[in-house]
Amino acid sequence: VLAAWQRPYLNVFKHFRVEEWKRSAKEGDVAALTDTRMKGTIYRIRGSNPASSYLQLPRAGTQSLGLTGRYLYLLFRPLPHKHFLVHLDVTTEENQVVRISFSNLFKEFKSSATWLQFPFVCGAASEGTARRGAPGAAPADVRWTCLVLDLPSILALYLSRRYSHLRGVKLCSNLLVKNLCTSDLLFEPGVTLAQARLGDLSCRGVAPMPRELAFPVPKGEKWHELYDYIRY
Repeated sequence: VLAAWQRPYLNVFKHFRVEEWKRSAKEGDVAALTDTRMKGTIYRIRGSNPASSYLQLPRAGTQSLGLTGRYLYLLFRPLPHKHFLVHLDVTTEENQVVRISFSNLFKEFKSSATWLQFPFVCGAASEGTARRGAPGAAPADVRWTCLVLDLPSILALYLSRRYSHLRGVKLCSNLLVKNLCTSDLLFEPGVTLAQARLGDLSCRGVAPMPRELAFPVPKGEKWHELYDYIRY
């Protein structure tokens, strides 16, 4: 059951005050930028190889975030023509730490008892330019993406383990990141509160994206025409 302070969702960057760098760590070329299109602060992480620059939560590897939400949301955009890497350290009920990694460097899925590596295929605004289904450097017009990870399901499916909590996150170059969030709710982007009520999505555990986590959608535009939504 979610602790009260983590309900209905936890805005990780806000809660741990990433911009102060007291409870988070940065290495290499990590910059906070104001993005007018995203209407707020984003973090740019870049470096010649993915491990050289990163943003890490919590600050020390010996600590744990202790976040128990079923879903992890990562709002990010890979930098064009580059490779990026994301590590999530999760703890199982048996107190085993498992690393879940996503990267467009990985050619294929690999797994061991303590590490799951998922190849990530970047979506492009113009599908014709991207070889769908093949990992590799991000295309020039790579989109902002909402990546949703069902952590208990991933552990159960690939390792037959039971999920306890999210221990740590390491966002490595090369990417832009807007936010990170955990929740037991499945947020559906592009759905308004009124639509959710009308479609009675709440009984399926689906909720509209909270405003502070949502990507901005200009008047007359549609969410899914501007951004990618990927669920694992």
